Amino acid sequence: MNQAKRPFEFVAASYLIRIRVERAWTLAELGSHLRVIPEDSIFFHTFQSLESHHYTVFCNDFAQWAKAACNEAVLAEEMGAIDLRDFVSLEDLRHVLVATVENYLKKNPQSADRPAFEPFYFSEAIEVAVPVETKACTVRELADGIKSLSLQSLHYHFINSRLRLHLRTNDFSMWLEDSEGLPDLAQKLNRVDFYMNTLEGVRKEILETLKPWLHQ
Repeated sequence: MNQAKRPFEFVAASYLIRIRVERAWTLAELGSHLRVIPEDSIFFHTFQSLESHHYTVFCNDFAQWAKAACNEAVLAEEMGAIDLRDFVSLEDLRHVLVATVENYLKKNPQSADRPAFEPFYFSEAIEVAVPVETKACTVRELADGIKSLSLQSLHYHFINSRLRLHLRTNDFSMWLEDSEGLPDLAQKLNRVDFYMNTLEGVRKEILETLKPWLHQ
């Protein structure tokens, strides 16, 4: 069984959720706040909220609010169509979100100041990541570690890593290619779709992808 050049180091991750002072009662206010809120807030309402929206049409909080509170179905569809898999920078995502709202309001100025049924409450997620003793030196050990990861730690290693590395990849794939010399497996693992799946579903697919390689 191949030993890695360096072990994979798991972390225990958690997220502290804080409600911010910003509120949006109108789409114009939403657009204004989107320009200036911290990246932690953009992260919370998009990447972090993926899990809560897997069973809804829209995969971010902004699209959900545009539909449910503002009754702006077209804008909701446009914001919901923003694919988070295309982004490795929260600033780039911010620009697209702002542009989507602004372009919609240019076409529909009457919607800018129409009060919503309820306000949008901006929140933010503060990440806390602590190294743990668990390490992996083989594919089997990696799989065993993934089995016992909390969902938040899985989110950290498989989804948040895109923003941390500024690459369209994840911590597991990076390690498999760089330390295990398994680029094919790394690519297969990176094709596991976190966008249209629950985190438990992601875990299951990762483990199924690793299974044929456990004795490598």
